[in-house]
Order: sequence, then C-alpha cells, then structure tokens
Amino acid sequence: MSEAENTENQTSEEGADAAAADGGGKTKKLVMIIVPILLLLGGGAGLYFSGMLDKVLGKGGEKAAATEGEHAEGSTKEGEAGAEGEHGKGEHAAGAVFMKIPDLIVNLTSSGQPRYLRLSIQLELANDEDMKKVEAVMPRVIDQFQTYLRELRVEDLRGSKGIYRLQMELLARVNAAAAPVEVKDVLFQEILIQ
Repeated sequence: MSEAENTENQTSEEGADAAAADGGGKTKKLVMIIVPILLLLGGGAGLYFSGMLDKVLGKGGEKAAATEGEHAEGSTKEGEAGAEGEHGKGEHAAGAVFMKIPDLIVNLTSSGQPRYLRLSIQLELANDEDMKKVEAVMPRVIDQFQTYLRELRVEDLRGSKGIYRLQMELLARVNAAAAPVEVKDVLFQEILIQ
C-alpha cells in the first residue's frame, strides 16, 4: 500500500468517527429535550386524572362546597335513623335511612352442648316510605331470618368469610320478604355466639 492510500483510509476513518460523534451529540441533545417534556406531560396527566389539578387551579371548589352542603343536609334529614349509625362511605346515598330489627336469639344446630346466636341488625333503606313498607311485613322478615339462622352451625360463622356469607343470605331473604322494596344492606351491630 502506498502512503497516499493510507492517508486516504485514515482521513475517511476520521471522517466517519467525526460523523458518528456528531450523530451521537444530536441524539444526546434530542434525549435531553424529549425526556423532560414527557415527564411533564405524564405528571400533568396524573394530576388531572387524580383531581388534584382542579384543586391547584381553584376549579371544582364550588362543586366540592355544594357536595359538602348536600351531605350536611342529608344527615339532618335522616333524623333518628341516621343517628343510629351509618355503614361505610361512598356508594351509600346521603338520604339513606336505617331501621333497627329487634334482637334475634336462636339456637344453633350443634352436637352436644347447646349453642346460641344473638344478632343485632339494622337494615339500610333508600327512604322513609320504604321503611314503612318493610315495617308492615316485619313478621315475615323475622320469620325468614329465624328459619335460616336455626339451621346454622358454629362452623358456618367462623371468620370473615362466614360472617359475609351470613350477611348476604340475610340480605337476600329480607329482599324476598319485603319485595318490591329493595333493602340496600344488612348491617350487623352485634354478633354474639354462646
């Protein structure tokens, strides 16, 4: 190889290195610009969807105040039923009323020593009209509850799964007895097994 060819090869290699270095520099600049923009957009979207952006910008303050006012009015409208206790937050309507069922004491099915179950229950209803309709069929509701509860064993009531199953069964039975009125929830005030 001649010196001219060597010089040409070295020059072309140096040019390729310089071009690669320029391309690498452009890529770094591009990344330095795009990454912060994406981070800002992602953070903004997170704030928007979480509702925090409205609070920061001062929007939604009127809406939140109106909602709080409605909750305050709903709690005064509930009267005695609301004072007896509420169950949970969120999906339950502010105007819900609660109806106390007389305490139930039943013998549980057992082999050997007799076992007893004592339940204090409240029913969650949509309004006072529904409460009056359920009161009219209260003997039927209590009969449904007693019939079901007498067939239970202590093992059926173990753990949160057993209590949840009991709650769902009682809800289905009270809705069947009080139809067409819909009872929203069965709330346990006391569960005692002796």
